[in-house]
Order: sequence, then structure tokens, then C-alpha cells
Amino acid sequence: QVHLVESGGGLVQAGGSLRLSCAASGRYAMGWFRQAPGKERDFVAAISANGVNTYYADSVKGRFSISRVSARNTVYLQMDSLKPEDTAVYYCSARSTYGTFIVYTDQSAFDYWGQGTQVTVSS
Repeated sequence: QVHLVESGGGLVQAGGSLRLSCAASGRYAMGWFRQAPGKERDFVAAISANGVNTYYADSVKGRFSISRVSARNTVYLQMDSLKPEDTAVYYCSARSTYGTFIVYTDQSAFDYWGQGTQVTVSS
């Protein structure tokens, strides 16, 4: 069982930045998803187990950046130029994989999920 610990959410004004962190022991492909009130959970960004490949939703491309520091077993989601429509609960996810270069974007592909962290962007 993998325990994912998220941190870094909060309240920020539009145009501001936040960095989310997700700690996970082991080597996993990772992803970030978000769920706004009354909406389904959507894909945000993902990174391969070796950190080489990344993929972003069109809505965040150019504003968000996913990265990982293997020595810390931590994945980060740097969020810049935040907009009110980015307001949501953000979830970290992990998938056990032998494909170190593979990026997963479908939430059904992930085995483990964090508890979520609230991000609120005020206008």
C-alpha cells in the first residue's frame, strides 16, 4: 500500500503562484488531477517514473509544471499565473509501473490516490 501525502494548497489571488507537493515512497508514474465543485475530476499533469516525460492538460499548459526529485520521493506541481477557474481540490496519484518512460493520463490507470488539497484562486 502506497501512502501519498500532499501539501501546498491554499488561497491565492489571480495571477499568483502555488507549489503543490506529493511524497510517495518508491518509483511510480505520478499524476495530478483536480475536481471543482459540482464537476468531475479532471486530469491536470503527469510525469513518468524516471521524470523524463511529462504531459499537461491544455488548460494548464504553459502555466503549470510537474517535476520530481527522486532523492526525496517527491513530485511537485508548480502552478503559475493562476486563474479563478483553477480553483479545485487537487489530487496526487501514483501507478506502479515497469515502464519508466510511460506517462499515464487516465485516472483509471492510477492505483493510489492522496487525500486532496484545496486550491482557491480569488479574482
